[in-house]
Amino acid sequence: MQSIRGDPASVESAPTTEQSAVAPPDSNPRTLVADFGSTFLLTLTNPVTILAFVGIFAGLGVGVSGDYLAAAVLVAGVFAGSALWWLVLSAAVDRVRERVTPAVLRRVNQLAGVVIVGFGVAALWSGL
Repeated sequence: MQSIRGDPASVESAPTTEQSAVAPPDSNPRTLVADFGSTFLLTLTNPVTILAFVGIFAGLGVGVSGDYLAAAVLVAGVFAGSALWWLVLSAAVDRVRERVTPAVLRRVNQLAGVVIVGFGVAALWSGL
């Protein structure tokens, strides 16, 4: 219910336009690399991700064919596609970030809260 009734996070701590072009003043490359590495390892060790890729690769017959080049190309393609998706998503968020006012963010939070409550009600209803 917090997303329906709560106020959006304060914008005072967000970087200005001049700061968004470069890294924040209190960050250093070593910390950014460490953050990237820990997030990357966390993603790789996520059981849902592991099971999804095992299922996809098994469905495609990667382990049966013995063609390791095709498997490497598939993995590289998944990695490149994921990296491209996050690059496009981050760039899009950066473009629209300044247009999102606290009022718009509040409406988005309310909509998200209503959707979450709706899924909860649907799950309860289907269990009856």
